[in-house]
Amino acid sequence: MKKQYVRYGNYDLKPYTKIRGYDDQAVKGYDDIIIRLKKEIASGKRIIVCDFYPGVDEDEVKKHLSRIDPVLVIESGDCALKEEELNDLFRDYLTDDRVFGFMCHKKLADCFVKEKLEAERRRIDETTDGVVLVMGVGARLITRGDVYLYFDMARWEIQLRYRRGMANWRCTNYGAPNLTKVKRGFFVEWRLADKHKNKHFEDFDYVVDTNEKENPKMITGEAFRQALIQISGRPFRLQPYFDPGVWGGHWMQQNFGLGDEEPNFAWSFDGVPEENSLNLMFGDILVEIPAMDLVLYRPRQLLGEKVHARFGPEFPIRFDMLDTMGGGNLSLQVHPLTEYIQDTFGMNYTQDESYYILDCEEGSCVYLGVKEGTDPEEMARDLKRAEGGGYEFPAEKYVNRIPVKKHDHVLIPAGTVHCSGANTMVLEISATPYIFTFKMWDWGRVGLDGIPRPIHVDHGLNNIQWERTMPWLLENVLHQEKVCRKEEGILVERTGLHQREFIDTHRYMLTRPVKCLTNDSVHVLNLVEGEKALIESPKGAFDPFEVHYAETFIIPSCVEEYIINPTGAVQGKKVGVVAACVRG
Repeated sequence: MKKQYVRYGNYDLKPYTKIRGYDDQAVKGYDDIIIRLKKEIASGKRIIVCDFYPGVDEDEVKKHLSRIDPVLVIESGDCALKEEELNDLFRDYLTDDRVFGFMCHKKLADCFVKEKLEAERRRIDETTDGVVLVMGVGARLITRGDVYLYFDMARWEIQLRYRRGMANWRCTNYGAPNLTKVKRGFFVEWRLADKHKNKHFEDFDYVVDTNEKENPKMITGEAFRQALIQISGRPFRLQPYFDPGVWGGHWMQQNFGLGDEEPNFAWSFDGVPEENSLNLMFGDILVEIPAMDLVLYRPRQLLGEKVHARFGPEFPIRFDMLDTMGGGNLSLQVHPLTEYIQDTFGMNYTQDESYYILDCEEGSCVYLGVKEGTDPEEMARDLKRAEGGGYEFPAEKYVNRIPVKKHDHVLIPAGTVHCSGANTMVLEISATPYIFTFKMWDWGRVGLDGIPRPIHVDHGLNNIQWERTMPWLLENVLHQEKVCRKEEGILVERTGLHQREFIDTHRYMLTRPVKCLTNDSVHVLNLVEGEKALIESPKGAFDPFEVHYAETFIIPSCVEEYIINPTGAVQGKKVGVVAACVRG
């Protein structure tokens, strides 16, 4: 009999933001979308442009929009380069590696044949009567039209569709490994599409949420833009998603009520705008859009001037969870040094990170740094031998096994060998380039798909900082808490991070409210202790925002000041919040 998991806390699996003033500017389903478009046509508008994010089901949209009876249908894909030509165009960005590539700096227009785009424009000009429908990825490159719809989709939904057999844009790689598809999306397609989308935000007449098959939701462009403006001035949560893994545990199943359809859950991504979505409520219609839309459209208000100046329209802080409660050790790994990720992958900054121990069982540990007296050449030989199979890498011979307890915060600057041990619930606080993890030993496991997971021993050995032995760890990354403020009902501690890391973190343990300042940086927070808390505005700039245990939430820089009110501090128990921001 399968174990039934019951939700103990109030973790909200479908958080949303209520958008004010635009309840009548959302419709649901193709029938209502067609009705709205026919009204546009009746008003004299005849060129309908439907621009797609890669991953949108073009056949589904075409099937339904044919009901507006167009006299001419133009598909942008007919103007695009062929699959082999696109492969040649992207070859240097994709490389031969299973996981890593280079960020593509090209534009979506580079994927199309100019002469074909011009020919389609002439066809439109020559069609003087009836409705013209232009549709597909990059449709806006042909014409702006009279009515411009943007069909959007979350990256997580795209990845789920990859797993179900969807190919990459303009590709026939239906049966390719999921890693291959995600790599092409991450390094190429999503970069091209985001730059294209960002250029045209102000043009959108409508935005269509296509995350649910055969059930789109459409809002006006004005409602879309105003929603992003409203969200950028108040606390909000992202739509979390969860994924099983070979080392996954059961803490999230137990505490979040995730059910037992999956054997475990290894990851939760609850604070990664590049991956997560925003749920917007218009009246009684829930619309899901990529959270990156907010980053792209309101970067200064969201990030702060100093953060935007440094990172541009990128969200540099990432919160996720790693669940090994009842599971196994994570892979032994290391992240690239800044100079290595710049020289090797063309990235501006690297994945420095930390483990905040949200919960654990007795005897839990993290593996961190190398043991004193370690011979790098001997460790390299053993890693290479284990990589070849048939040999168990003796991790504890070379790597420190460090006991941890609840609320420990372990700092892990790039170049430090590390992994979480079994029976540990980690809130991972890190910089955003999350794909650049060099696994060196995976405890002899294969992935859930039965294929050995990627190992990058050479990359790892090029980045290990061998001087990071126990004396260095104790001085730099273990138990680095420093009290910033202590009075009755309020304890504020700086818990990190290391001086090489640009993220700063503070922990608030409270039985009474405390006021915080954003100081020109976005804040990412998680309720690490207590049932719930309210985030309030001292000036009433936003409605009180309730958060629950283990929920990650974001406070835009332009909020400037907020109050953490520990409403969940009952019977003398404290409420704890960890907050991360970008150091000045």
